[in-house]
Amino acid sequence: MPIPDVVLLTKADCHLCTEARAAVERVTSELGVAWTEQRIDGDPSLQERYAEEIPVLLVDGIQRDFWTIDEQRLTRILKKALGG
Repeated sequence: MPIPDVVLLTKADCHLCTEARAAVERVTSELGVAWTEQRIDGDPSLQERYAEEIPVLLVDGIQRDFWTIDEQRLTRILKKALGG
């Protein structure tokens, strides 16, 4: 079973990003899944696509949440991706 690719898109001076980062860390650490953070600052295509929705959570390239991370939904998504 492949490991899910979890990416949190963030930007500078974003209080929701701080909260989202903590939520993603709680869920992924509990499940033993790595995640990455990608800043949209300096990337015009990401800024155009996601500017009004940051933070955005992508799992395997699919947008799963924005603004606020639903930890229960993220847990379900990751457990399903891990085969459980």
